[in-house]
Amino acid sequence: MAETQVDDEDFAQILAATRDFVRERVVPREVEIMDGDAIPDDLRREAAGMGLFGYAIPQEWGGLGLNLRQDVELAMEFGYTSLSFRSMFGTNNGIAGQVLVGYGADEQRERWLARIASGEVVASFALTEPGAGSNPAGLRTSATRDGDDWVIDGSKRFITNAPTADLFVVFARTRPADDSGPGIAVFLVPADAPGVEVGPKDRKMGQEGAWTADVILTGVRVPSSALVGGSEDVGYTAAMASLSRGRVHIAALAVGSARRALDESVAYAATATQGGRAIGDFQLVQAHLADMQTDVLAGEALVRECARKHHSGEDRRIAPSAAKLFCAEMAGRVTDTAVQIHGGAGYMRDVPVERIYRDVRLLRLYDGTSEIQRLIIGGRLIRQARR
Repeated sequence: MAETQVDDEDFAQILAATRDFVRERVVPREVEIMDGDAIPDDLRREAAGMGLFGYAIPQEWGGLGLNLRQDVELAMEFGYTSLSFRSMFGTNNGIAGQVLVGYGADEQRERWLARIASGEVVASFALTEPGAGSNPAGLRTSATRDGDDWVIDGSKRFITNAPTADLFVVFARTRPADDSGPGIAVFLVPADAPGVEVGPKDRKMGQEGAWTADVILTGVRVPSSALVGGSEDVGYTAAMASLSRGRVHIAALAVGSARRALDESVAYAATATQGGRAIGDFQLVQAHLADMQTDVLAGEALVRECARKHHSGEDRRIAPSAAKLFCAEMAGRVTDTAVQIHGGAGYMRDVPVERIYRDVRLLRLYDGTSEIQRLIIGGRLIRQARR
């Protein structure tokens, strides 16, 4: 079935509604989200009603069907507020949902995708392990065939939405890597399956309200129909493709967060005084703001160009890593400067730039660290030159 596209006019309405929702409904409740370490139920219901749990799921499977070029425009709006808000539905649309969209069998899509898109089911991407983070090749969770079933054993770490997940998209090794492939498969494991245990909620530096936890799988038995795509070798390819798209999305989130930090800093500099003058009248403060604005504009342009290249198929390897590397590092610079402009006030817990500073620190770590992105970019450039 051909994928239905959302035209520019309809998307403009979706984007405007999302922007209004973020700024009018979520931004005023950021302190409540932070202090309560939870997204309020009414915001969750409203987000689901707007289709945000399935905006990137194709329409034939119950979602809005936005492509990556449209996805990043929404992501820049999501980045403008507490990143935990986006995290609530991020895995449904992103790294977990896209595995099913791209690689699932029709019966797997029919069983899960409509419920993922509506928010009835929270899907969680279970790849990272204590000894295998940014590089999935080090995976140790095992899946062993037993008759018509698979038995999965292993542990996963820092799994987003694990405490509330209904479905785990679990990556496991079925054999050692060999000439025919890396031997990594991906399985659909219901959260209530016997042998699935979710650890205590992690206590993190930031992103309060985005819940992560360890997931331990002990003798978890699933039928052969749980093997995504019906193939033992889909897993690594699915993980890499899902992460590639996800990296462009994370880059866009970083831009949104940097834009918010800049806006907060401009507003503060225009009104806060030192020695009877607004601090925004001082040239050193203006220079900081100029650097921040330049960084944000560069990030916006890079995200849009890399999303275009990913969508067209022109570059799904170097460009996503370059976007994530630059934008995640840029957000760190911009938010650090934002705290500096605010002075002592920027170190206070209920001031937005303090929270943003902590929230964006994670962007340089997940979906592949900045170091891994550099290795991907540099290694691929050399391989291309040798061809």
